[in-house]
Amino acid sequence: MSRFTTRSTYIEGLLIIERQPIEDERGFLCRMFSQEIFADLGYADGIAQINHTMTRRRGTIRGLHFQRAPHADSKFVSCLAGAVFDVAVDTRPESPTYLKWHGEVLSAGNNRSLLIPAGFAHGFQSLEDDTQLLYFHGKPYAPLFEGGLNALDPGLAIAWPLPVTHMSDRDRGFFTITG
Repeated sequence: MSRFTTRSTYIEGLLIIERQPIEDERGFLCRMFSQEIFADLGYADGIAQINHTMTRRRGTIRGLHFQRAPHADSKFVSCLAGAVFDVAVDTRPESPTYLKWHGEVLSAGNNRSLLIPAGFAHGFQSLEDDTQLLYFHGKPYAPLFEGGLNALDPGLAIAWPLPVTHMSDRDRGFFTITG
């Protein structure tokens, strides 16, 4: 039995992973990551860092963050509590889907994760209070190579599902493609 099923998105390399828990009367066991399986899917970096976030307020947007080469990293993002609208934006200039985005609801109940290759900006909007995410990063954080896109940029036209209740000044100050 496979512990994961995968679905492609219209953006090459960006995958939706559905974890398949094993359940019985005691509860469940759910494999979060498999280096062997994920390497076959293009996540060859391994895990260099794991981050856990908690977002207190529904409607909060975090991101869109990325790291520039040579520190561009793959991410594997899962929701442990609550729910988010998780967004990946293709920032690969040579890609036919350059600056296009895909959004996916990740929740504690739907067992979905996003496998985001290097060359994407990533962010999310919390759909519930006290939402928690777990990120596996393929490379360690390199602050001098960090960048971002403004999640509210009309040029990206991301269809955030809720009114924005909170966003950091730092994230609001990121680059907009519309000038």
